[in-house]
Amino acid sequence: MKKILMVLVRGYQRFISPLFPPTCRYSPTCSSYMLTALQKHGAIKGALMGIARILRCNPLVHGGYDPVPDHFSLRRNKAAEMAYLEEMKLK
Repeated sequence: MKKILMVLVRGYQRFISPLFPPTCRYSPTCSSYMLTALQKHGAIKGALMGIARILRCNPLVHGGYDPVPDHFSLRRNKAAEMAYLEEMKLK
């Protein structure tokens, strides 16, 4: 199941995504997030995390850095974002 979902996401990345301008408000992109979530957390939890991320990616949010957390969560990874911002300030 996980492999099928990953093939679908890669197909989207290769054939559908290039037809539209980039609009993802997050880094990494929503499709990359979905692939990583599937790899880390399996088919069901990874798909749920990816879908939650896609639903968060809308004009009402500011976006930013949001990597896949090590533990299952449907919420934004604010701890990683804060660490990333602190690291950017030091450079």
